[in-house]
Amino acid sequence: MECVVAVDVGGTTMKGGLVARDGTILYVERRPTPRAEGAERVIAAISAFVGDLSRPRAGMWPVAVGLAVPGLVTATHAVFSAAFGWRDVPVAAFTDVDLPVALGHDVRAAGEAELAYGEGGRDVLFLPIGTGIAGAVVLAGSVYGGAGGWAGQIGHIPVRPEGLPCGCGQRGCLAAYASAGAIAARCGEPFAEHVLRRVRQGDEVAVEVWGEAVEALALALATYTLLLDPALVVIGGGLSQAGDALLEPVRVGLAQRLAFRPAPDVRASRLGGQAGLLGAGLLGWRACPTVLRGATRRR
Repeated sequence: MECVVAVDVGGTTMKGGLVARDGTILYVERRPTPRAEGAERVIAAISAFVGDLSRPRAGMWPVAVGLAVPGLVTATHAVFSAAFGWRDVPVAAFTDVDLPVALGHDVRAAGEAELAYGEGGRDVLFLPIGTGIAGAVVLAGSVYGGAGGWAGQIGHIPVRPEGLPCGCGQRGCLAAYASAGAIAARCGEPFAEHVLRRVRQGDEVAVEVWGEAVEALALALATYTLLLDPALVVIGGGLSQAGDALLEPVRVGLAQRLAFRPAPDVRASRLGGQAGLLGAGLLGWRACPTVLRGATRRR
């Protein structure tokens, strides 16, 4: 069976796999992202991962590569990533395999996957919350990249002027309060799910940090709603696994900040942690000489 190599590079974990033309994930593997070791080490790790996944397996023949990375991304370069500290990395640096390669933005690729296989809709915000926060802005049924490719950087909306410092260089950003990475770090935990466990146990520090995260997220979503009027907000990434412990207070907080209009629905992604990998798969199929003519929608 023909398939594509798909790699979704996150701040903590790289998800890689083989994806069939209809979106079926045939093989999946996860590796840590060596972010602490610097940009060159991350690039080398991506290249090694792509190379390993490109080797033929029984009954599966890779025909292209789709690579989804964070930051400012063009079709030819990973222009900038605050998470990894790289600038102007050409697509050829990420792999030397003899296959067509497509490079794309991680969150916009995940948004494309949500449109193809998940919620769908003409005016939607797809908001993965993991190590950082960014959004895929869907307007009139298409993912919008903006004039310079920076659209969707909702994680850097200032929710508390002069608040906590953010890795982007600003202060008071949404990501500094509501990303899974920030929530965990503020409570001295390795993962946000550990914080949620403490919240359920009534730990005062965890309850305060979680409450500030929910408040910040509701405020940012109110700003987005008033500007772009989405029908739906889909929350994905690792933090979406908190379920109603996150979604219900965010819905309430969002509605409270919209005095004269109804709030959009807020739901967890139906694709869960697979959205980024499926998005990278879509990139890969678009890199093939025979262009993907449309994804099979699966509910």
